[in-house]
Amino acid sequence: MQFLIEAGLKTLYLQEKSNNMTLIKSISGIRGTIGGKPGDSLTPPDLVRFSSAYAQFIKNQSGKHKPLLVVGRDGRTSGKIVNNIVCGTLAAMGCDIINLGLSTTPTVEMNVPRFKADGGIILTASHNPEEWNALKLLNEKGEFLNADEGEEVLKLADSDLEFASVNDLGTLSGESDGLDYHIRKILELPLVKKENIADAKFKVVVDGINSSGGFAIPQLLGALGVSEVITINEIPNGKFAHNPEPVAENLKEICEVVKTQHANLGIVVDPDVDRLALIDENGKLFGEEYTLVACADYILSKTPGNTASNLSSSRALADVTRAYGCEYSASAVGEVNVVKTMKDTRAVIGGEGNGGVIYPALHYGRDALVGVAFILSLLAETGKSLSELKAGYPEYHMAKNKIQLTPGTDTDAILKKVGEAYKNAEINTIDGVKIDLPEGWIHLRESNTEPIIRIYTESKSKEHSKMLAETVINIIERL
Repeated sequence: MQFLIEAGLKTLYLQEKSNNMTLIKSISGIRGTIGGKPGDSLTPPDLVRFSSAYAQFIKNQSGKHKPLLVVGRDGRTSGKIVNNIVCGTLAAMGCDIINLGLSTTPTVEMNVPRFKADGGIILTASHNPEEWNALKLLNEKGEFLNADEGEEVLKLADSDLEFASVNDLGTLSGESDGLDYHIRKILELPLVKKENIADAKFKVVVDGINSSGGFAIPQLLGALGVSEVITINEIPNGKFAHNPEPVAENLKEICEVVKTQHANLGIVVDPDVDRLALIDENGKLFGEEYTLVACADYILSKTPGNTASNLSSSRALADVTRAYGCEYSASAVGEVNVVKTMKDTRAVIGGEGNGGVIYPALHYGRDALVGVAFILSLLAETGKSLSELKAGYPEYHMAKNKIQLTPGTDTDAILKKVGEAYKNAEINTIDGVKIDLPEGWIHLRESNTEPIIRIYTESKSKEHSKMLAETVINIIERL
């Protein structure tokens, strides 16, 4: 059993591992591997425990005897079972539920305020492999709970909760048009140019990773008037055709299909459709970091304003933002932190460098669907290919490394030592240590989900980024 604390972000979680089973109780939700013993992994008793705690939290927050909640899931093989247990528990706590069923994370987020609900739960482990699932918890705005709210849910999970009597049980109703609503609101955005997209006669390949993106992205493309859509791994049965994280080593199939089919681009999403990766017309990765950069370029060309992303995202967003005479801000890692910074700075667009685009005019959540709409609008308006678009942006290369921590490791001492080695540089300590150098940057932070220190570096060349990382690792090894 291992306790990990990151006080700077007000995050606290317990990670328990037994027989390759994992359960992580975090302020942003509860996730773990399916099967095993209660308390060691994500089992039915654990689902009941944390769903009931969340229901009580919502009751306390709303002051309502019978609050309304929206629930949706991704395409994982465990999804139906987890969905049934969670919805049943919420009803047993006296909550009414609108069950969207198979859906996407941004779709659930948008449907919470649509139905004037008091909160919502998304059942997804995002980019984690098939054996994982999770409960991601939303407030009445359809946004993730903040640190204090998350801690309150964890406290309630350790208390004695009272279930509803037979006359106070909640009701369960299904809703089949959640995605239709989501897409309709995207099409209503003034900067989504449906007519231009239709006139461009795009040919697009979609990798749905056998989850919700297999039907959500093609439905959006059809609504946008895309001429031809080729799908791979489109059946949402949860049998992921490859590791679901949309990074280079997992995307060889779609790169080949884009080339052989002479498509204009390829679209890849993670299982819950909040991250967007693109493949250019040559079958080469556009780069997850550049999804947000390109979307911001398009938005700022129409509505200049501030932008924001987390400290581990590419410097290219700041460069593009400043080219429009606007201001860029960086937050601690984590969507809830990015959203807070966006609100504080009134950013017109922001997100995370993992392909997560947040457009406040639609909602405050990472949304691959709105990212697709903006990318296609940009391509249609400029007449450029994705490779031409990428060539026009500042060129940066990122290296991602990590150091395994052992029990008793003084991570604060490690971060302090590295900071001292670069004392003449610009240093940010809101999330680990971020060192800004003229030629690039270095970011060290303790992981929220693993006993490791992540070391991200970025510069104008792959070799220099690697060198920056090696220098930092050498400093740490000398401690």
